[in-house]
Amino acid sequence: MIKIKNAKIITCAGEVFENGAVIFDEKIRYAGADTDAFDVSETIDASGLVVTPGLIDAHCHVGIFEDSVGFEGDDGNEDSDPVTPHLRAIDGINPFDRAFEDARNAGITAVVTGPGSANPIGGQFAAVKTSGICIDDMIIKAPCAMKFALGENPKTVYSEKEDAPVTRMGTAALIREALIKASIYMEQFENWKRDPEEHDRPEFDMKAEALMPVIKGELPVKIHAHRADDICTAIRIGREFGLKITIEHCSDGDRIADILSRENVPVMLGPTLSDRSKPELKNLTFDTYRNLSERGISVAIITDHPEITIENLPLCAAMAVRHGMDETKALYAITSAAAKNCGIGDIVGTIEVGKDADIAVFTDLPVRFDARCVYTFVNGKCVHSPKAE
Repeated sequence: MIKIKNAKIITCAGEVFENGAVIFDEKIRYAGADTDAFDVSETIDASGLVVTPGLIDAHCHVGIFEDSVGFEGDDGNEDSDPVTPHLRAIDGINPFDRAFEDARNAGITAVVTGPGSANPIGGQFAAVKTSGICIDDMIIKAPCAMKFALGENPKTVYSEKEDAPVTRMGTAALIREALIKASIYMEQFENWKRDPEEHDRPEFDMKAEALMPVIKGELPVKIHAHRADDICTAIRIGREFGLKITIEHCSDGDRIADILSRENVPVMLGPTLSDRSKPELKNLTFDTYRNLSERGISVAIITDHPEITIENLPLCAAMAVRHGMDETKALYAITSAAAKNCGIGDIVGTIEVGKDADIAVFTDLPVRFDARCVYTFVNGKCVHSPKAE
């Protein structure tokens, strides 16, 4: 086991230990005041340093839009078909994408990554660790969400192909059609399971199979929506089908903050450290982080890598703080809140006994501009340290 001692331990579960210790192997075994009760093989004196859970990017495309590769590594959008719920991110993620190393060096230990937003239904996101050479060994949860997309992106992609959808109405209609078909398929399948003599097994439909956990409310839906009306459409579709949804990007969130609060919808906010490159982004501002979080909305800060490169996740959080977001909420937005919003909070996101030993050590709070990551541990293994630099 490894002990990090004499550090400020911020658990992101509500407790802070000054001059504390965290002890771990592949799991966290202890966090609190320093103790000699454990037999440790290595001790790291972190005097003057800050220990937090490993950082988490709750929405990005690391490994699936590969760095410095071009078409060969561009696996994020299967735009040959607008409805592709059966696609799995784990079949497109390359663990050797250099962005994983960039993430580790910044203290980021987990990413939620998956398809882009070309399709109204794009496929399945996965939550993965940032260390490993085979995606099967890096998985935290897969699938962890289904990806839907509204607004400008599907319209642009398919209007260029002279195919549906070319309007917002068409995009929503395709999503509804797929969900209705999946509901009918699920009903037929459950009737067959209950009474195979009375009912025929439905003909296999891979798309409907993939959407069944969505219909049941077991698999949340990440809905790409920037504009206020698209956000309301996302909420509407979610309500119609009883879906568990999160709003991804939410650039117009300020305009409908009361609705988001009323509906209690988690938000993956960003990318914001960018230009207003398309009409949907005209209201982009870092003030949204403060305004939504102050209303009690569960906000995760995201990079949408490669829109903002993954190593700049802490910088995005620091910018949110500069624009008035509470410092603790900003830290939680890249740790515990990010994990909770993505349904992986029982595994990662806080320093608590029994959780995965994903830990980062910084020179200061990672939501401050001068902070630098000194150590990163994934599953208790050091994957970034001063010796490795």
